[in-house]
Amino acid sequence: MKRFKKAIAVVVMFLMGSAAAFAQDPNFHIYLCFGQSNMEGHAKIQEEDKQQVSERFRVLAAVDCPETGRKKGEWYTAVPPLSRCNTGLTPADYFGRTMVANLPEKVKVGVINVAVGGCRIELFDKENHKEYVATAPSWMINMLKSYDDNPYQRLVDMAKIAQKDGVIKGILLHQGESNTGDTSWPRKVKGVYDNLLKDLGLAPNSIPLLSGEMVNTDQNGACASMNAIIATLPQSIPNAHIIPSTGCEGVADRLHFSAAGYRELGRRYAAKMLALQGVTVKESTTAVGTR
Repeated sequence: MKRFKKAIAVVVMFLMGSAAAFAQDPNFHIYLCFGQSNMEGHAKIQEEDKQQVSERFRVLAAVDCPETGRKKGEWYTAVPPLSRCNTGLTPADYFGRTMVANLPEKVKVGVINVAVGGCRIELFDKENHKEYVATAPSWMINMLKSYDDNPYQRLVDMAKIAQKDGVIKGILLHQGESNTGDTSWPRKVKGVYDNLLKDLGLAPNSIPLLSGEMVNTDQNGACASMNAIIATLPQSIPNAHIIPSTGCEGVADRLHFSAAGYRELGRRYAAKMLALQGVTVKESTTAVGTR
């Protein structure tokens, strides 16, 4: 009898696992986005950015936004803002639009954006983030509170929700301004990347990590020197790819991109991800990125 009950339990567990697997839509591609203010979105969202957003491009809300009716952990059409309730345009906006414009109609794209303006990469350190939070500047406190003082865990929690619906295909990073000159930055990013994959049950080095450059020298970027350090990231993470920012318009503070700069940078993230998937970007989508 005991052997029979054990066999039944094994069959039930198998069926439950199979049901969970089949619940995933292989044509729902999920991308995790994290970083500081340029990933959070600094430029004002313009009317054109709210128009013609495909229903195939989705965002999983990482925070509650009563004013927009969004609830944490639920999917919505990816009309900006894509990070927190009052953030601006981000590279993730035109990344997603360009992706769906170049992928088959059956494919949906979902993004999760957890970013904190002004933070160092240490904020996403799974083991030591509390030390960073304890010394965070006063202007960062409310941003941190929106993620329960643990943006890394919020990203993992939201990603696990997303995995019930689709398949994680990539990670987008834009961070480094606050770590300018830190030659250990690639190692620290690797720590975050490795932890993410482990916590999400993904094989080591199996997911592409796309890392964008800071505002470049052609825009008189204040942190452009960090790009030389970012360029070494593939030495630490074999599946890392650098997204150039040359020609992406910056603004007067020399730290952030303009709306036009974000749109172009987002398209470049998408072009690289599509290339990794063997897809060539349609020329007609490079300007609009919608479908």
